[in-house]
Amino acid sequence: MADDPLVLGGTTVSSRLIMGTGGAPSLEVLERALVASGTELTTVAMRRVDPSVHGSVLSVLERLGIRVLPNTAGCFTAGEAVLTARLAREALGTDLIKLEVIADERTLLPDPVELLEAAETLVDDGFTVLPYTNDDPVLARKLEDAGCAAVMPLGSPIGSGLGIRNPHNFQLIVEHARVPVILDAGAGTASDVALAMELGCAGVMLASAVTRAQQPELMACAMRHAVEGGRLARLAGRIPRRHFAEASSPTEGLARLDPERPAF
Repeated sequence: MADDPLVLGGTTVSSRLIMGTGGAPSLEVLERALVASGTELTTVAMRRVDPSVHGSVLSVLERLGIRVLPNTAGCFTAGEAVLTARLAREALGTDLIKLEVIADERTLLPDPVELLEAAETLVDDGFTVLPYTNDDPVLARKLEDAGCAAVMPLGSPIGSGLGIRNPHNFQLIVEHARVPVILDAGAGTASDVALAMELGCAGVMLASAVTRAQQPELMACAMRHAVEGGRLARLAGRIPRRHFAEASSPTEGLARLDPERPAF
């Protein structure tokens, strides 16, 4: 869908599927999945990768020509996230940052207070900030007002595969957003991804649904087509939901049938 790009601040990509790298059983499997997904933007946890080491996931991304989106996974405070983002910019030479500030290890849910504080600081530092956030329309608006280039609400907890637990909140976020809304976390299969796009999300971010699938390469292909199909359905416009049936054939100009004089 090269004629329908995703724009994140000053970055434009043709694919609306953003991939993560966590959970892959090997770099070889990850590479095949990335190719199958068609992604042009992939997150890397800066606290778990050494950019100076050859043969890492960064080498794979460089070979495939995929843009790196560093993230602050593993950070629990605004201070940790800001420091990690600045180190990522220095190491990778990019102002793009996927901002994650989690509240605890058990749920991996975002800490809204620390997240907003970190977002405001990083925007002031000139970063293009893509925050992983709760599906809270009010918080999404505050992040947007802070200058974030997108908002990335979770569908359900990271790695749960539970899909979008609150579609209504996604609709509220999309209705009022002036920046791209990207589903982040919770997708388990292609139908979850298609739903996100049909609800009006501009893109989808996922990792576990592909890297931990029984056949990662095949699932990556499915996710790619689900994003494209959901996007096309959103643009096409679904028919209104009705309580009763409505015949698809025209009801005007029907032949008059006389039960007393059968045609045959």
